[in-house]
Amino acid sequence: AGLGGIGLDTSREIVKSGPKNLVILDRVENPTAIAELKAINPKVTVTFYPYDVTVSVAETTKLLKTIFASLKTVDLLINGAGILDDHQIERTIAVNFTGTVNTTTAIMEFWDKRKGGPGGVIANICSVTGFNSIYQVPVYSASKAAALSFTGSLARLAPITGVTAYSINPGITRTPLVHKFNSWLDVEPRVAELLLEHPTQTTLECAQNFVKAIEANKNGAIWQLDLGRLDAVEWTK
Repeated sequence: AGLGGIGLDTSREIVKSGPKNLVILDRVENPTAIAELKAINPKVTVTFYPYDVTVSVAETTKLLKTIFASLKTVDLLINGAGILDDHQIERTIAVNFTGTVNTTTAIMEFWDKRKGGPGGVIANICSVTGFNSIYQVPVYSASKAAALSFTGSLARLAPITGVTAYSINPGITRTPLVHKFNSWLDVEPRVAELLLEHPTQTTLECAQNFVKAIEANKNGAIWQLDLGRLDAVEWTK
């Protein structure tokens, strides 16, 4: 989700930091946003491909073939698609967890050093709810905990695959996502209101710290991006 909430501000900050290429995969095309990103730093080639993370590994692999063919090297994958709506149980799990697993599985075809690949880096956007659930949205919280656990395993597999991984765990960030959403079985109709009574951060603060985490490039790191701060979390199972 390179073009929604945290994604768009992060894309802006990434473009400012000056990579050769930024490829954005999102379900909805937003030509205005893409044009804006191109204008921020004309030295960066920004391309967009329509992509829904709920498609099969095979379909994802097909799209990645196209991308890898046109770019030659891809250094970093950010898995950032997410929904917050505990009325949509299957879709929450499909987008927040399965999508991350499948996209990661698909890119291994190109990166895995056991296949002669160059390795790579995966940044998974999880959530502080992964280690401290918002219990009124138990499905969302569990999907993020699952993504967090998956990321930790990926990091430990790096010696075998050559692919490193870390998680980005934003706290409550003022995005369209949190202004109105459904609790599971409507256990708390005012969940959005109650959440926004807590201190929050802006998407810009979150995005700037995201880029700092990318630059730190620390395998296995659990980054907490909350209240405008960036902290490495010690997580002991």
